[in-house]
Amino acid sequence: MQAVLKSTPNRNQRLATSIAILLGSLALAYAPLPGLNRSIVVVSGTELQEPLQALEARFRQKYPNIQLALKFQGSQELANNYLDEKNDFKPTVLIPANGEILKEIDSRWRTQQGSDPFYDTPRPVAKTQLVGIAWSDRGKTLFPNNRFDWNRIEQAMQAGNWQKLGGNPAWGSFDFVMTDPIRSNSGQLTLGLWAQAKTGGTLNPASLSTPDVQSLFGLVKRSVYQPPRSTDTLLQEFIARGPNDADVATVYESIALYRWQQSATTQGKPYQIYYLDPTVETVSTAAIVRRDVDGGTADAARKFLDFLTEPEQQAVFVQHGFRPVVSSVDLKTVPNSPWSQNIPGAMVNPAGRTIPMPSAVELEEVKRQWERAN
Repeated sequence: MQAVLKSTPNRNQRLATSIAILLGSLALAYAPLPGLNRSIVVVSGTELQEPLQALEARFRQKYPNIQLALKFQGSQELANNYLDEKNDFKPTVLIPANGEILKEIDSRWRTQQGSDPFYDTPRPVAKTQLVGIAWSDRGKTLFPNNRFDWNRIEQAMQAGNWQKLGGNPAWGSFDFVMTDPIRSNSGQLTLGLWAQAKTGGTLNPASLSTPDVQSLFGLVKRSVYQPPRSTDTLLQEFIARGPNDADVATVYESIALYRWQQSATTQGKPYQIYYLDPTVETVSTAAIVRRDVDGGTADAARKFLDFLTEPEQQAVFVQHGFRPVVSSVDLKTVPNSPWSQNIPGAMVNPAGRTIPMPSAVELEEVKRQWERAN
């Protein structure tokens, strides 16, 4: 009887030990291995802020071993901050509003460092194009034929107020809004297309330095007060300020579509979208940088880019007003697509021409002429 009493605790102790070992084994089997945990920092243009934030939780669920941090900057600001090491973090992926910004980074990096700045060929993520927007009554007065016209905007700037344009005197001054071309791609595209319309030819450094274009840039610079650093910031301010403080603007189609309902709610009436002819298609393009990024982290970043270009995620971009880079995704059949919401002026297939994105050299000349304008 005594021997039995002594052996019972031993059996219990062995059982407890076995259970502890089993639980520990299970924990090790299912716990992420430390060597497989990766952290990636994605720096994107602000135009992608809404869809990327909407996809963040979905990515974390699919890849629990990859810690994702999202940062947002104006596209030109993104390039400058990376090259000049002005960030207080170390980027893994850069996604500016268009691939030309990445070409600029590539050129400047090779000049400074003599090496390849990126791991792989940059990859397209989503597409959009530059459009005009105007409050409906202002748009009808400024564009009586319902077509966006750079000449009419220039005339309105020269006139200074709506009464001289045949509008309601109570509307006050004419206020055009665009982003800062030093920090934002949409501001650069606005000036580039406007200069091309002014000269009636092609955009190149020589045409940008003509007296007519220099005079135009001076007029615009005097007329646009404190241009915002990013397109989404611009549109939010445009909606908040409303008619009489912001009449006409150039923005990306994606943001114009996504925030249209907000304008209808805030101001009691929505703005109208106007497609430019010609316009420029801008493709948000992603690149994995080499500086401070090891091979394992680059592999994690590739998983993120693969994720973004899957049809399920491309549908989320469509819901936020972007055009997909995957042909199998249809603008009209995606649930909650803005192209099925009868937004004034919105078109699946605009009639105007789409011209190539200006080169990095041309965009650099746009910035130079803007800085010189007075």
